[in-house]
Amino acid sequence: MHTMWKGTISFGLVNIPVNLHAATENHDIKLRQLHKECETPIKYEKHCPHCEKDVENEEIIKAYEYTKNKFVPITEDELEALRKEKTEKAVEIVDFVKLDQIDPIYFEKSYYLSPNSGGAKAYGLLRTALQESGKIGVAKLMIRSLEQLAVIRVYENTLLVETIHYPDEVRPVADVPNIPDASAVTGKELETAKLLIEQLTTEFDPSKYEDDYRVALMDLIEQKQNKAPTGTKKKAEKAPAQVANLMEALEASIEQAKKDKPKPRQPKRKTASAKTKKTGT
Repeated sequence: MHTMWKGTISFGLVNIPVNLHAATENHDIKLRQLHKECETPIKYEKHCPHCEKDVENEEIIKAYEYTKNKFVPITEDELEALRKEKTEKAVEIVDFVKLDQIDPIYFEKSYYLSPNSGGAKAYGLLRTALQESGKIGVAKLMIRSLEQLAVIRVYENTLLVETIHYPDEVRPVADVPNIPDASAVTGKELETAKLLIEQLTTEFDPSKYEDDYRVALMDLIEQKQNKAPTGTKKKAEKAPAQVANLMEALEASIEQAKKDKPKPRQPKRKTASAKTKKTGT
């Protein structure tokens, strides 16, 4: 597994040398853009409209646009100095909190932590302490030149870093338009909705979910590669029945859930011959 970052995680006076590894990967299928006439990949040139010429990478600088067409240039040396100042510091766990105190809206990306040379014992200590206390650590660290707020928790038998958004990065719910108040729901509708939820409740099994669009796109790509006919028809799915109102929709959904729910297996009955054989009659 590729190491993205090496550093030290500390809590109190305990220092743990660790390696950081990406815990997830994106399986999106990337499509290139081609010129329709000759199917040649399109190139994107870096062009200055003021000087009316193409520019090379070494001619490009970075800047912050603080208002329309007004910029504050920032040099690579200035950025590097900031990065060095931050990355030379150990990642310190500053607080310990309960995981359920952090709403999932804050979570961003996951990374595995593995112990570096000489860090196995302290790594195991932190892992066990987090498991038995039921707590997670809150810390800051630099990843790819960005200072990230993060939590450190246990996933199976491994320490996991979960980067989280800063509070000012989460948009206020007050800005969401057209949210109805609770009075719009009747008691009967609520009870029926809760019954439907109960009918559809199951154990979470991530292996039963897949990206249907990605699978279909890969099938199409393979068919075109093999020069096979495309557009093979799938069995048409039954369209959902139209219902007149919310209660009818809920009741119809409950009936459908009952039909779709797999029946529990019945124990096999012993045959008469088996009974006879057992009793010796």
